[in-house]
Amino acid sequence: MFAAAAAQAATPPKIDAQRMLQDVKALSSDAFEGRGPNTAGETKTVDYLVRQFKAAGLQPGGDLVGGERSWTQDVPLGRFEITGPVAASISDGKQTVTLTQGQEIAIRPAENGQSQVDIANAPLVFVGYGVTAPERNWDDFKDLDLKGKLAVVLINDPDFETGEGDFGGKAMTFYGRWTYKYEEMARRGALGTLIVHESAPASYGWPTVKNSNTIVQYDIVRKDAASEHAPIESWIQRDLAVDLFKRAGLDFEQAKLAARSRDFKPIELKGVTMSARFAVDAKVIKSKNVVALKRGSKRPEEYVMYTAHWDHLGIGPANAKGDRIYNGALDNASGSAALMELGRAYGKQPAPARSVVFLAVTAEEKGLLGSEYYAANPLYPLAKTAGVFNMDGVAPNGPARDFSISGVAKLDLLDRLSAQAAKQNRRYSPDPNPEAGYFYRSDHFSFAKRGVPAISFRGGQDWEQGGLAAGKANAEAYRVNDYHQPSDEFRPEWTFAGGKRDLELLYATGRQLADSGDWPNWSQDSEFRAARDASVAERK
Repeated sequence: MFAAAAAQAATPPKIDAQRMLQDVKALSSDAFEGRGPNTAGETKTVDYLVRQFKAAGLQPGGDLVGGERSWTQDVPLGRFEITGPVAASISDGKQTVTLTQGQEIAIRPAENGQSQVDIANAPLVFVGYGVTAPERNWDDFKDLDLKGKLAVVLINDPDFETGEGDFGGKAMTFYGRWTYKYEEMARRGALGTLIVHESAPASYGWPTVKNSNTIVQYDIVRKDAASEHAPIESWIQRDLAVDLFKRAGLDFEQAKLAARSRDFKPIELKGVTMSARFAVDAKVIKSKNVVALKRGSKRPEEYVMYTAHWDHLGIGPANAKGDRIYNGALDNASGSAALMELGRAYGKQPAPARSVVFLAVTAEEKGLLGSEYYAANPLYPLAKTAGVFNMDGVAPNGPARDFSISGVAKLDLLDRLSAQAAKQNRRYSPDPNPEAGYFYRSDHFSFAKRGVPAISFRGGQDWEQGGLAAGKANAEAYRVNDYHQPSDEFRPEWTFAGGKRDLELLYATGRQLADSGDWPNWSQDSEFRAARDASVAERK
């Protein structure tokens, strides 16, 4: 009997591209209304996922209800919206200049529980890139007390301008992300953060900043939101930053140059203050992650995880054709279809040694919130989660000769993927735009920052039919014409032949890890290594 089971496990399951096509077509249809959280579209999506996971022969892996696992994890989300006008100004003691929301400054609604934000004449201090990185012997704060102050901070890393240094050159690290900078200032008790926008290091223009920050914001419901969100979280235009420095008798470019050195010390903008006043409407809404489980046969309390986000943008502004439904066929009905198909593959096979979790998360489009909530409130211990494979868009066209991941992180999971890819005569191609920080913009990051080895898989661009030119052209056309647009819709010409090949790779790599006793880790110089090493005793 055991020999037969082993033989069956050694035979890879069939990945069905046609079934993936049907799942994508269903989830991205107008009937699902763009799969917005806390909508009728969410209800339909969750029901669809649960039905498919049940049919695959998996077990429910969600919240405990009456002592039994359910198929979902409740995800309470805070909804924050500025109501009424935003009054903001800067003063140098001689002149007060009014700032216009969305023009010189983009202030986010406070996510710390305050219904009214009112700061008057808060002093400003320049903290360079705002980085505290012990593993790189880097500290931009030098024991500065930020309480009662607003921190002016640069976007990206100290290496961005030169491409050389302690932060990986042009490739953005965690410390370069705007989310890190907000979090670090809040940890230090600052009144808030003014991130200086420059298009090249941010990887997008001011319109993106304006459109992303001056609208309704969402966050997970936190136990102590005030310790993680300062009252003011904002971006400012570079021209305003230059003016602020000039009013303080300083040169912005000289200060920016000084910030590239680990010897940098914070610079007070003497005599320059900022005032801001606005009201915030805060509510709590409910959404759900969907969780399925293939229980392990030998070490069921150890886990391998596959993730994808089920949500998209819902119903929004109409395009030129009058279409208001943001169907999200590739982003991310395709990833959800891949997650279900992998669930079917594991469901038909003998159980691996470790348990395998299939997690479909909500509110990725609101800021990775479904995965953040799970990682902050894990149903299964993160210390005993061997690895996470995230799927944010799966190749709908033909096969590629390569594969990639978001970002250029160095970790053992990538080595495992590369070894399995070689059996398909495929190779790893590094992210062509690491400076854009895509590593920090998918759901795997919620796990990575807590030390769990995690990647977001990306299909290759060197197509077997058409080569690199065809693959790059397709990716660029999607980015320009369809990404986060109503036109991201199901297309009858899709085959998902490339996605089928990708899932075969993801299954083989995940199955090998699930059958092993290995604990992959990050590279020694990774910013996530210390967090993983801190939990090593829990794996013994």
